[in-house]
Parts: sequence; C-alpha cells; structure tokens
Amino acid sequence: MLDVGEMMNGQETRLAVMLALCVCVMHGQGGSGGAALTIEQAVEEAIGHNLDLLAERYNIPVAEARIVTARLRPNPVLSVGGDHLDLLGTGYDAINQAGPAEYSVRTDFLLERAHKRANRIAVAEGSKAVAELQLLNAIRTLVLGVQDAYVEGLLAKDNLTLAEENLKAFEDIVDVNRKRVASGDLAEVELLRTELAELQYESAVRQANLRLRTARVKLQLLLGRGKTDPLADVTGQMRRDTRPVVAAELEKTALELRPDLRALERDEARSLADVRLQLAQGKVDYTVGTEYRRQQGLAGRGNSLGVFFSTNIPVFNKNQGEIERARQERRQIEARMKALRATIQSEVETAHLQYMNALKGLERLEGTMLSKAKDVRQITEFAYRRGEASLVEFLDAQRAYNETIQSYNEARADFARSLYLMDSASGKASR
Repeated sequence: MLDVGEMMNGQETRLAVMLALCVCVMHGQGGSGGAALTIEQAVEEAIGHNLDLLAERYNIPVAEARIVTARLRPNPVLSVGGDHLDLLGTGYDAINQAGPAEYSVRTDFLLERAHKRANRIAVAEGSKAVAELQLLNAIRTLVLGVQDAYVEGLLAKDNLTLAEENLKAFEDIVDVNRKRVASGDLAEVELLRTELAELQYESAVRQANLRLRTARVKLQLLLGRGKTDPLADVTGQMRRDTRPVVAAELEKTALELRPDLRALERDEARSLADVRLQLAQGKVDYTVGTEYRRQQGLAGRGNSLGVFFSTNIPVFNKNQGEIERARQERRQIEARMKALRATIQSEVETAHLQYMNALKGLERLEGTMLSKAKDVRQITEFAYRRGEASLVEFLDAQRAYNETIQSYNEARADFARSLYLMDSASGKASR
C-alpha cells in the first residue's frame, strides 16, 4: 500500500502531464486561423503559390526571350572616317604635294547563309516547348506531394481521434476504479495500474498531436505559405474509389501522357534543330558594303563610290567542335529517353502492385478484423467494469483494438496513396 504522500505525488504527476497535454493540444490547434482545406483546394493553392513552382515558371518567359533574340537579324555596320587630314599643321601646298584630305562614309551588311536564322528560331522554340513540358512535370510531382501530405494529415487526425477516445475511455475506467477502491470493492494496486495505463494513453495523445502538426507543417511548405500565414489543415475523406485497373492500360497511358517523357521527346526535336544550326554555322557568311568618299585637295575636289565584298576562308575553323557537340547531345537525349521509358514502366508496375496490395489489405480488415476487434473490446470493457474480467484481459483487448484500428487507418491511407500514385505515374494528374 502507498502512503498519502506517495498518492499525492502520483496525483501531482498526473496533473502535470494533463497540463502538458492541454498545452500541446492548444499549440497544435493554434495558428490554424482559416478553414480546413479539401484536397482540391490544397492542390489549387499549391499550384498557385508553391515557391519552387513559381521559380520553375520563369523558365518559360526566359525561353520566350531567347526566341526574340533568335529572330533578330544582324545589324548593319556604319563606318565614318577621315584620312590624310592636316591635323599636325604641315600644310598642303604645290611644293610638298601632300594630301588631299579624304572623308568617307561606309556601310556593311552581313548576309547569313544556310538558313541560320530559321534554325536559331527552331532551337529557341524547341527550348520553350521543353520548358513548358518540364513545368507540367513539376506540377505533376507537386500534386503528388500535396496529395501525400493531405493523406498524411487525415491519417494523423484519425489516429489522434483514436488516441483521444482511448484516453477518454481510460479516464472513465479510472473514475470507476476510484469509486470501487473507496467502497472497498477493488484493491488500490489495481487503481494504480489503470492510472499507469492512463498515463500511457496520454503520451499516445501527445505523440498523435505531434504527428498531426508535423503533417500540417509539411503541407504548409508545399502550399507556399509563410510562417505568419494560417497553419494548413485538411478536411474530408480519404480517397476510396475502386475501379478495374489494368497495368497494361496504365503503362500505355503513361507513355502517352507523362510530361517528363514528352519533354525529352521535344528536346530530341530541339537537338535535331541544333545539329542543323551548327552545320549551318560552319558555312561562311558574306559581307557586302558600299562607301562614299570625298577628296578635297589642291587640284580640286571629287566624290567617289566604292562597293565591297568580303568573306572568311574556312581553312581551320569549320565549327567542327559545336557540330560534334550537338550530335553527341542528341545521342545522349536518345539514351535518356530509353532510360526514362524503362523507369516509367517500372513506376507504373510498382504503383499497380501497391494498389492491389492496399486494396486486398483494406478489404480483409473491413471484412473480418475490424468488427471482431470492436466486439472484443466492448465485451471485455463491459466485463471489466462489472469485475468479471481482469485488467490484463482488458488491456489486451484494448491493445488489440488499437492495433486493428491503427492498421485500418494505415490501410485506408495506403489505398488512397496508391490511387494518387497511379494517377501520377500514368500522367493523368498533370493533364
């Protein structure tokens, strides 16, 4: 038997734990500020405000600016000159026969050959198409991340509800046992055991609160919210649509819709345009010009007009390095496409296997284990309250019930994740 001081210490400890629990719950709920989000609202907000995605969007205007640059034609060159000027004060006369002073204005125009401008535009437009598809793929990845965080939040809420229900049930049991101890119907050690079990469930509530807050913080980051914004929260039900799923159809859809694969296919077309551009760069360009020249000397004044043509002689530099670089890049993209196709096939197969496994596990729990665990817990609790079952039997029934419900919550979450994963792997989430 414990003395009064030890009992007071136990009550003080329990009170401190309850106060800490209240603080934890208030802290977990604090800062929510706004209404909880559905999965559709969370995805929409993330697409509009996610910081990484906002940065990714700038690739498109950057690519558009490069198209503008590719469309520009070479500027003409204007040259203005003066020659044989008497700036040193020598003086031009009939004796030294110096001069005459000459003044000229000349313009030169570069004539690009081998469709260089058209090829530059094709490369820039291809880069923009790749940037757009890469943005779609970033959205696909973000959507899957938001969906996973959303499911994690719903799972944490369900587990918190379960922990709070268990705590409430044990609080009732402790109250009943206190009355039974006071009436002499129960040994005090039995009360201490139930109080110890109550403390364990208080700890479970704190851990469930921590997991819920962690899930909300994760979602907060994906939504692009700052520290001063309302803490993200979720509402609704976990996704549960069941439909016939054929792995071959998923793979076919993925190979048609996946934006990362489409981006590589478009990048292959861009690389082909780059090869053509580098071949064109190896062709020499022509420069044509015209010049007006005025002479003013002792013998008189005169005006003249000159026409010029120039081009470089491709003896050493024929753009060999850039041509080979472009060809190797194209081969590299082809290799990446083969690797990505294999990766997509593996991802689709894995997602389908996860779906089938999650569906079987969920159906088994709902078909047999769930109802049995509830019945055993209710019967054992009723018997324990009447003194017809031991505390050990009641704790075993409670533990089995908790494990079953937690397994059921996890199975629902796994099934929802598998549905979202199949959509992402097949490319449907990015359409």
